[in-house]
Amino acid sequence: MNRILIVDDDLEIRRLLVDYLVRNGFEAIAVRDGREMWQALERHAVDLIVLDLMLPGSDGLTLCRDLRAKPGKPNLPVLMLTARG
Repeated sequence: MNRILIVDDDLEIRRLLVDYLVRNGFEAIAVRDGREMWQALERHAVDLIVLDLMLPGSDGLTLCRDLRAKPGKPNLPVLMLTARG
C-alpha cells in the first residue's frame, strides 16, 4: 500500500485529504507541523509527502530543504501545497 504523509496546519485540509486518499486506496498519515513530520518519518516509511508551504515554525520550503539534505531521504517525492495567492 502507498503511504502518504500530509503536513498541514489546517485541520480541515488534513481531514479532507486523508478522507480522499483513504477512499482511493492509499494509507494517509496527517500531521500539523515540521516537528510532527520528523516524528512521523522516524516511525513510518512513506512514499510521498504533501507539504504545506505556509506552516508555523519551519515553513514548507525549509522542511523540504532539510529533507533533501537528510541521508536516505533525498529522493522522497514532495508535493507542495499552498493557499497562498
